[in-house]
Amino acid sequence: MTRDDRFYAFIVAHTSRSRAHIRRICVHKRWLKASAVGLFVVLCGLIYGFYGLTQQAAHLRTERENQRLREENYKQRQELQNLNNRVDAVEDQSRKLAEQSGVTKDAPPPTGGPARPVDSAAALAALEKKTAKLEHDLRMYESFLRVHGMVPSIWPVVGKLESGVGGRRNPFGGRGYEFHEGQDIDAQYGTPVQVAASGKVIIAGRQRGYGNVVHVDHGGGVTTRYGHLSQINVTLGQTVTRGQVIGLVGSTGRSTGPHLHYEVRINNQPVDPKQYLPGAENQ
Repeated sequence: MTRDDRFYAFIVAHTSRSRAHIRRICVHKRWLKASAVGLFVVLCGLIYGFYGLTQQAAHLRTERENQRLREENYKQRQELQNLNNRVDAVEDQSRKLAEQSGVTKDAPPPTGGPARPVDSAAALAALEKKTAKLEHDLRMYESFLRVHGMVPSIWPVVGKLESGVGGRRNPFGGRGYEFHEGQDIDAQYGTPVQVAASGKVIIAGRQRGYGNVVHVDHGGGVTTRYGHLSQINVTLGQTVTRGQVIGLVGSTGRSTGPHLHYEVRINNQPVDPKQYLPGAENQ
């Protein structure tokens, strides 16, 4: 019997209680090799497919993470912009209130140096800190205005103090005396007259004795009067702010020459304006 090397022979023995069977299976080497190559190719394909799936999954995870980071970055930029707008608004309001209240703010110290970029988190933290300080200052100015806004605290005009509140000899001659209800401040004709505190104009026109006069209600029963004006620059019902020019010095009404007749009244009762004129005690 000749041997054929082209085949692999497999002998399978099967034994039962009654008899034994022997089967001989022959497989051509070429088919066996082709099957092995095919199995290897299929296995490589499966491995490559699994690798591709894992890479695709990793790519999707990376893309989702990048999208999340882009959204967070956009959100931080929006928060940064909103906070910048908030800081600008607070700074503007704080400056206006500081000017109205007369509180002076210290100028920031000189700074400089090369600029270094900061990340959004650091920028947000710095702006939050700055905003908190500005809002604290804003509350301080608002509190100051609430407490002092109705109190006259500046000179309506700068000049020499003449007749004050109280009895005085009739300035037009004669032996009589009269009660003077305000403070006369000597000033040149046409000098701007400033309102001593914020309030609302309740009278703007001509009155007997006062000539051209402006009355301002500051709230809390406090009012001021500015008499003998040559010109009135406000209207009835107008809201005025501390330091605003409301008229010009003149000599209208019962007056012997250019000056300002200035009154401060509490519940319509005249009080000495000197206590509301800084440094007036030294004159």
